[in-house]
Amino acid sequence: MINVGIIGATGYAGSELVRIISAHPDAQIKTLTSQSYAGKKYSEVYESYRHKDYICDEEDIEKMADECDVIFLALPHGVASKKVNENILSKTKIIDLGADFRLQNIETYENWYTTHYAKDILPEAIYGLCEINREKIKGKRIVANPGCYTSCSILSLYPLVKEKMIDLKTIIIDAKSGATGAGRGLSLANHYCELNESVKAYKVASHRHTPEIEEQLSYAAGEDVVLNFTPHLIPMDRGILATCYANLNKDYTYDDIRSAYEKYYKDEYFIRLTKEGTFPETKWVKGSNFVDIGFTIDKRTNRVIVIGALDNLFKGAAGQAVQNMNILFGLDEKTGIDFVPVFPA
Repeated sequence: MINVGIIGATGYAGSELVRIISAHPDAQIKTLTSQSYAGKKYSEVYESYRHKDYICDEEDIEKMADECDVIFLALPHGVASKKVNENILSKTKIIDLGADFRLQNIETYENWYTTHYAKDILPEAIYGLCEINREKIKGKRIVANPGCYTSCSILSLYPLVKEKMIDLKTIIIDAKSGATGAGRGLSLANHYCELNESVKAYKVASHRHTPEIEEQLSYAAGEDVVLNFTPHLIPMDRGILATCYANLNKDYTYDDIRSAYEKYYKDEYFIRLTKEGTFPETKWVKGSNFVDIGFTIDKRTNRVIVIGALDNLFKGAAGQAVQNMNILFGLDEKTGIDFVPVFPA
């Protein structure tokens, strides 16, 4: 059995990790920690765990590194880089659900986030978008789990960028997220009366997932990609829907575009291409590790419109983190995360 430690287990992504690992056939929770609820039963935080005897421990990452085969960090940005060092990595594997190890360009990270405290470790970290970096993830000691918006946006556009089918200067991503994407902390903007019966754009032209999307698509393109990314908050619990636009470089047909997606995704279990004329909905992926992708060509404007959907807490966070764990330990990637989406919910 893989002994698992979870730091930040009472946030939404952390709690989803607890739920998945609790039922994983090849892993068990050794330690889970919470700064806010240390010493309390996990069931005092989430009543749904009354059948479990989990306790929220005080964090001691050094001790966890000695006892755990892998530690998941479900923490706000800027925290993980203060905790991870060579000594920790010499004893355990790290999967970071935050942003600290996603961007390889230190200057970019510090411009968009804060000071980075593990510059010596950063070059070793691999971006854990499994369907693209699977072979690079194997054997690593530290994996940067991608963000939810980024996973959906990158996977939706990757084949078109890789095959140079679109004008890279014309990419626009219009994305929507459920309220859990903002985390479990109290915020006026996330109160029911503020959120309900409304849709709003936020962090327009300034969202921190923008450089993450640009960096990864730049690797795919072999040149710099600069794009527009606009997130929106939707009054639902979970889910991401990304609608991506770009000008086509040639007069491609639907079958041409479809062939590009099948070239990269035909053997990817967790990526499902919709049939022509059918476009993804968040309810089709809720509670699962699937990413649904559909597209159409607007002949009038010679643009392709790609729509991707995923569950921000599952494939966009905890499910993908466990998928990364499975790769690190040589398990079938689907182990413990092969859930049929929940419907209706």
